[in-house]
Amino acid sequence: MGCAPAGPAGTGKTETTKDLSSALAKAIYVFNCSDQMDFRGMGGIFKGLASSGSWGCFDEFNRLLPSVLSVCSVQFKSVTDSIKLGRKKFILQDDEITLDPTCGVFITMNPGYLGRAELPEGLKALFRPITVVVPDLELICENMLMAEGFIGAKILAKKFTTLYALCKDLLSKAAHYDWGLRAIKSVLVVAGKFKRAEPELPEPDLLMRALRDFNLPKIIAEDLQIFMDLLGDLFPGINPPRKRDMDFEGKVVEAAKGFGLHPDEDFILKVVQLGELLVVRHCVFVMGPPGAGKSSTWKTLGDAKTRDGNKTIIRDLNPKVVKTDELYGVVHMQTREWIDGLMSSTMRTLGQIPDTNAKWIVLDGDLDANWIESMNSVMDDNKILTLASNERIPLKAHMRLIFEIRDLRFATPATVSRAGILFISDFTGYQWKAYVKSWLNAQSYDQ
Repeated sequence: MGCAPAGPAGTGKTETTKDLSSALAKAIYVFNCSDQMDFRGMGGIFKGLASSGSWGCFDEFNRLLPSVLSVCSVQFKSVTDSIKLGRKKFILQDDEITLDPTCGVFITMNPGYLGRAELPEGLKALFRPITVVVPDLELICENMLMAEGFIGAKILAKKFTTLYALCKDLLSKAAHYDWGLRAIKSVLVVAGKFKRAEPELPEPDLLMRALRDFNLPKIIAEDLQIFMDLLGDLFPGINPPRKRDMDFEGKVVEAAKGFGLHPDEDFILKVVQLGELLVVRHCVFVMGPPGAGKSSTWKTLGDAKTRDGNKTIIRDLNPKVVKTDELYGVVHMQTREWIDGLMSSTMRTLGQIPDTNAKWIVLDGDLDANWIESMNSVMDDNKILTLASNERIPLKAHMRLIFEIRDLRFATPATVSRAGILFISDFTGYQWKAYVKSWLNAQSYDQ
């Protein structure tokens, strides 16, 4: 039988499967299921897994179309029946396949999200259901802190998890807030970098700085005071200054002036925060109302990095101007010909450039569950875009995805937990002054 881990986003369904495979020294391939996949493509995957003895982990399996799911149950049943009967070879889709009985299929699902089908009963019967519950965050946090070199890991892990539990309860229920495992891991990586860069500083100071500087970008104005009070209660009397690179901030000011923008302090801070987020997360949501300066933020950062000697290539595309099939590509039903998509060709082209300069793909368009869910395997630790043609395009270490969006109203928790968030709002109520000054500067240039 196969196995079906189920549970909420960020509980470690895929990670558990991958850990089990590495413990048993089995090759595992993660496939991000989408409605572009058809039964022939799925049959090809089952043939490959059965003959090689590899494992397949099908993420978001219930995103497949019901018609594809019903055929999948027949395909997978022929594999499991052959294993039970101890056969060396079996027939699948008119082909005779050599069978390695150690092959395995795992399906992970988030129950009840938008754009998900209910599995047919015949398919459910082929998989052992396993419920993945919320992990012990404190234990994971303690272990990761020790791995990053922290001596007082036990006390700091308690403070860390207490802060996130209180934030979940006391802050407003903004759609972009995520206080789960992925958010914790990213802050711990930052804390580890701080620890190695400045080993002489006390550990509570380092962790407090990481928690403050990497959560402030996503906190909305009305929650700011509560968040700072919580930090102050857990780390009394500690308020280390932000680590700033004044040379780079000078480049940001130059870049802003180059675009004819007024180098407002809040704007420069947002640009620097985006740069810091991109070091830690390979996917970032730049969020805010229209006119908040989202486009200007990433354009200014890209220009500042180029001025600083790190040439940045940016590809800007709007995922909403084309159908999902045209964005990711689709297999022509009659000819079985692969028709490439906008996103797949862009990502492949950037990945084939031999240098390691920064390369950003900016997706400027509203999120919805139809197109963003196909990015799940790119946005998590797998960093691979899996296409309906069974091609797997890796997101290289120097490549980043930036999503410029208004809100997360139509995104599922699975999407929210996978990205860093830079929330741009008019904190002070005086954002219009920066617009006026930019306009006045432009008038003086014209004259």
